[in-house]
Amino acid sequence: MKPSIPKGTRDFSPTEVANRSYIMNVIKTTFETFGFQPIETPSFENSATLMGKYGEEGDRLIFKILNSGDYLAKSDETLLAEKNSLKLTPQISEKALRYDLTVPFARYVVQHQNEITFPFKRYQIQPVWRADRPQKGRFREFFQCDADVVGSKSLWQEVAFIQLYDTVFTKLGLVGTTIKINNRKILSGIAAVIGAQDKLIDFTVALDKLDKIGKEGVVKEMLSKGITEEAIEKVQPLFDFSGTNLENLTALESMLAGSEEGLKGVEELRFVIHSIAALGLATASLEVDVTLARGLNYYTGAIFEVAAPQGVKMGSIGGGGRYDDLTGVFGLKKVSGVGISFGLDRIYLVLEELDLFQAVALPKPKVLFLNFDAATALTNMQAIKKLRENGVKAEFYPDLGESNKAQKRQWKYVSNREIEYVVSKVEKDVFVLKHMLSNEQVMCSLSELVAKMTRS
Repeated sequence: MKPSIPKGTRDFSPTEVANRSYIMNVIKTTFETFGFQPIETPSFENSATLMGKYGEEGDRLIFKILNSGDYLAKSDETLLAEKNSLKLTPQISEKALRYDLTVPFARYVVQHQNEITFPFKRYQIQPVWRADRPQKGRFREFFQCDADVVGSKSLWQEVAFIQLYDTVFTKLGLVGTTIKINNRKILSGIAAVIGAQDKLIDFTVALDKLDKIGKEGVVKEMLSKGITEEAIEKVQPLFDFSGTNLENLTALESMLAGSEEGLKGVEELRFVIHSIAALGLATASLEVDVTLARGLNYYTGAIFEVAAPQGVKMGSIGGGGRYDDLTGVFGLKKVSGVGISFGLDRIYLVLEELDLFQAVALPKPKVLFLNFDAATALTNMQAIKKLRENGVKAEFYPDLGESNKAQKRQWKYVSNREIEYVVSKVEKDVFVLKHMLSNEQVMCSLSELVAKMTRS
């Protein structure tokens, strides 16, 4: 059978791994500069932890893990006969792969609340899984790079996260990103004003698809969810909002005059916009996007989404928001949180498309000992041991080169891996060391070899 991997997953070459590590290191360093601490959570959680936190669409995309052993033995035969998968799934699957890092983080906070100093600033860089339809920039297994703060309601946290986005993308050379911002209180206010407050989730999920399916598609989906034509007519101005951030906020104030919650959202946005204007951004721009909804149920305040520079066709490369009630579902009330995420895989594709990756130096030995004489193999290995003890990357070619062809293979290995130094021969504890770039060749004792390798 021809080997393959599941759709929506990828293998990564050494160069790709190095490039991904470069991005992660930039993000990690910036997280720590902003005062965040690392944690890790399991790759899978109890299904009850994840289900019901992402809305109906999100729940469908969660990968369920079948119980071990004869998982059908304890299931309801009636459900089997009816082929009722929705009711049968909880009986045969108690675990699921994590869908994101935010819900597991909320669970972590509740479980470890007595060990945590609040406000707690954590970052997490780990893979997540979604049973989505694979396409460009959308995978079933991908990394998220998250930073969150729990235990603070201060809007200065939102300001700091916008600065954090700007700092990371500036360091990566990704000039011209757009940080879009909205507030779920505004969306709730709009739903109330148009008389669709009982359809808030359906309203926000449909609105969030505006850039993907267009105005007609959004209207069609809203109608299918039971939102009236009259209500949709009232929301039409949202589709054509234009002007500066402050002009948009003024227009929203007028639209939301009858909604206390909506006006609160405008007030919060105004604080963030004014603060960023005073502090400034290096290379990113901040844009109020009144159609930004983000279809996750747990957001309650500010919501973010980051768009790649113009000309790059890619979905969002980052997103997040405030979630005042998320830990409450696990029993810890009144703990406000806010966080953002970087989409590592999409950022990679954008940097690749814009040719922004620097030449990457792959891991390799500084010196390679060739293997032309079996009698000197142990001496070579003893020298390599000494070099490694002194922090020098050293390697021994494992296969003996007795023929000319075999020896050429070793030299080709040196060339392909661009190794700087080669020990080609050793006689009476004297090593023949060659510098591959200059072709300079010297003879030295072990102590001289170690000294030379640690200095160069």
